[in-house]
Amino acid sequence: MTTTHSTPVDSSTRDRALGAFYGLAMGDALGMPTQVMSRDDVVRAYGTLTGFAPAGPDNPVSAGMPAGSVTDDTDQAVIVGRLLVAGGGHIDPLRFAHELLDWEKEMKAKGSFDLLGPSTKAALDAVARGVPPEEAGKHGSTNGAAMRVTPVGIACRAEPLDAFLDRVVESCQVTHDTTVGIAGAAAVAAAVSTGVGGGTLEDAVAAATEAARAGARRGHWIAGADIAARIGWASELVRGVPEAQALDLVSSLVGTSVASQESVPAAFAVLSVTGGDPWRSCLLAANLGGDSDTIAAIAGAVAGSVAGLAALPRDAVDTLRTVNELELEPLTERLLALR
Repeated sequence: MTTTHSTPVDSSTRDRALGAFYGLAMGDALGMPTQVMSRDDVVRAYGTLTGFAPAGPDNPVSAGMPAGSVTDDTDQAVIVGRLLVAGGGHIDPLRFAHELLDWEKEMKAKGSFDLLGPSTKAALDAVARGVPPEEAGKHGSTNGAAMRVTPVGIACRAEPLDAFLDRVVESCQVTHDTTVGIAGAAAVAAAVSTGVGGGTLEDAVAAATEAARAGARRGHWIAGADIAARIGWASELVRGVPEAQALDLVSSLVGTSVASQESVPAAFAVLSVTGGDPWRSCLLAANLGGDSDTIAAIAGAVAGSVAGLAALPRDAVDTLRTVNELELEPLTERLLALR
């Protein structure tokens, strides 16, 4: 174990870091029952989702999961956090690959259908065949790296940007070592880091845009819309628009698929509508359908990093802890010790 030396963490920073981690989990759990559903199907099934709900029996991914259950977004973020702590702020890509494979085996043993995403699965299959970790993720374009990157934002300061991006890339490399994959993860991590550091929502969005632009210069090039540009465009698209209309705009124009260039800007569009209110942000994203658990998890992490744990509804946090046996405080403390 690497020994770290850090200055004491003040209560505001701790509250914001916990807000980011529990905000991620809150969005994940709220979006769990609506994931892989169309926006129209969400309306038919739930009207407007107003809180935690169990998954319907027809949901191909989350059927049978009780209200308040988290999914792979939270589980994999915890894995990233633990590896960061074990590595003194660094992530070993090969160990990360094995941790993800072990997680999927555990999910299969439980009978879960909430398994590895397409980019992650393809990359880990390549590692299992002997492909070096630095080559395995060269086609990963989905949001798997962005959904799990929040612990990097908690553990690492967003400046200097190049050093920060090095840490982001370590969390991406084995599965999403591409311009689009890294840009999406960099946006989320930088926004969270800025929020944890005391920034406003506007500061967090600005940091996300800058980091996404720089992150797009890392990794293997793949075709895809510029995430930095789309964050700004999506945020302006829905600014001042009523929530119901904003949901339709995000669904039809921004997109809610697992593609990083859709789901990451969608999360920032949600934050634009809600002004960064954590509960409203997570609920709005959950009502989108598509990859709603990930969009809500990203929005919740960013909103929580700015507003802090105290701004999250107490009963919602209690539900997350009870249903999932989730206790993020010890891990968050260790991540902050790296900061």
